[in-house]
Amino acid sequence: MKIGELAKRSGQTPSRIRFYERIGLLKLVDRRPNGYRSYPPEALVVLNLIDTAQNAGFSLDEIRRMVPSDLDEWTHDGLLDALRAKVAEITALEARLKQSKVQIRRLIDEIEAKPDDMDCKDNARRIMANMLIGTTG
Repeated sequence: MKIGELAKRSGQTPSRIRFYERIGLLKLVDRRPNGYRSYPPEALVVLNLIDTAQNAGFSLDEIRRMVPSDLDEWTHDGLLDALRAKVAEITALEARLKQSKVQIRRLIDEIEAKPDDMDCKDNARRIMANMLIGTTG
C-alpha cells in the first residue's frame, strides 16, 4: 500500500510515518523505481504497536529497542523484560508523584494557614522558615 493509504488506515500523518522510517522504527518499506514508498500490511501492525507503546509511556528509543525490523524476530523474553522494566519505572514514578502530591498539599495548607493580620510577603517568609526547619530538624 502507498503512504497515503497507510496514513489513513493507521491514523498517522504521512510525515509521521516518514519520521518513523528515518529514525529506524519502521523498516517495512520498499521504494519503487518511481520513488514511491510501498508498505506491506505488517507496517500497519508496527504503527499500531508504536502508537500503543507511546501511549503506555515508552519513549521512541525504548520502542526501537523492543520492536525488531522483522516481526518474526521478536523475542518473548526480551519483550517481557522491557514490559516489566516499564512497569517498575511506572511504579517508581507513582511513588515520586505521591510524595510530590503530599508535599504540595502541605504547602497549600501552610499558605492557607496565613494569619489574618499577616501580609503575603511575611507569610512567604513564615512558610520558608517552616520549610527550612523541616529540612534541618
